[in-house]
Amino acid sequence: MELQKRYGLPTAICMVVGIVIGSGVFFKAEAVLNATGGNMPLGIAAWLIVGAIMMICSYVFATLATRYERVSGLVDYAEVTMGQGYAYAMGWFAASVYVPGLVSVLAWVSARYLCVLLGWDITGGSCMVIACFFLCADYAVNALSPRIAGKFQVTTTVAKMVPLVLMAVVGTVMGLANGQLHENFTAAASSAVDTGTGLMASVVAVAFAYEGWILATSINAELKDAKRNLPRALVIGACIVVATYLFYYIGLGGAVTTEELMASGEAAAKMAFQRTFGPVAGTLVFVLIVISCLGTLNGLMLACCRASYALGARNWGPRPDVFEQVDPATNMPANSATMALLYSAFWLLFFYGANLAEPRWFGAFGFDSAELPIVTLYAMYIPIFVQMMRKEKELNAFKRFLMPALGVLSCLFMVYAAFAAHGVRVLYYLLMFAVFMIVGLLFRGRRQ
Repeated sequence: MELQKRYGLPTAICMVVGIVIGSGVFFKAEAVLNATGGNMPLGIAAWLIVGAIMMICSYVFATLATRYERVSGLVDYAEVTMGQGYAYAMGWFAASVYVPGLVSVLAWVSARYLCVLLGWDITGGSCMVIACFFLCADYAVNALSPRIAGKFQVTTTVAKMVPLVLMAVVGTVMGLANGQLHENFTAAASSAVDTGTGLMASVVAVAFAYEGWILATSINAELKDAKRNLPRALVIGACIVVATYLFYYIGLGGAVTTEELMASGEAAAKMAFQRTFGPVAGTLVFVLIVISCLGTLNGLMLACCRASYALGARNWGPRPDVFEQVDPATNMPANSATMALLYSAFWLLFFYGANLAEPRWFGAFGFDSAELPIVTLYAMYIPIFVQMMRKEKELNAFKRFLMPALGVLSCLFMVYAAFAAHGVRVLYYLLMFAVFMIVGLLFRGRRQ
């Protein structure tokens, strides 16, 4: 069986907006300020830089989406530009590391915000139990009823825009009226933080908040009129995300001081909403934030469930005859979805041991699975953009040369930012990355 064309343009746009907007904008706001020593203009610069990179890369892939429609967008574009070997490597990385790594972090973030809402301990085992429950529940929804998962994605995307727009508008107006916004913008940065290093660390942190948009291409085979609707979704979604993030961040600075944001962690968003809208209304809005995180988790799981299928449908990777199967009752690649759950559970365990457990389980190899795999994907975009400039001769100069060239420069900047922010830890991560890729190549070689 083949996957049915069941999704329209609204679902595709909500995939882009819903996957990207959700947790990072709440989760990383204080990380950006801590990295810049409380320098709010420098933090805004980080949001703008990564937003511009997202818009450039999404435009380049939108151009490819107007020309190619196969099984799964990202793997399709890698195949037509770089060939099957590179496409397999990218598909394997996405299925085994990148997407399940994001899914696991989102399950944990959703659980943490629920604990903040309920006043529970966010560092104890109960938070991880809730994260496991969210992971399994979202897998069940996507594996058993993809239509419900699609509707849930649209609903949560609309719901998550409410608190963001409210804070952007009301927080900005309130901050201008009481002088809080001016104070935050003019406050001196901590002398202990180097401006260049702080900006690079902020860029890498913000990358998590912007990441996931490329996964909207995973529903390429299930999207009606994909060559027309997918490019529209990528471009429109990217514009919505950048505008929302920028104005929310400014509105947040109008509600609380930079010192409070830096010190409060996950509770900073709750404090800002309660101070702006009152205790009751602020709590209700914070409920929407939890729903927002779950919506992001759903979008990522929606893509994750199809990742192994994208390889199996091409007769690539371990047991393609198993992962290419589509359940006749649900019209979902059930085996691929089950594998996605196993990958995600592994990365949730890794994230806990590397970042939360005391003492840390993996020592120097305990990298942040919410950031470094994202930068790896940007590095893997570079050959695709270069080959696009060489092969796509039917495109005009703007689409064929200028935008892909800007994409290459953007990706190189992200790689530099990762080394500047994480230093030698990047090398330990690359060793683990190499191990995963070698395992994937062994599976492919043994099958052939």
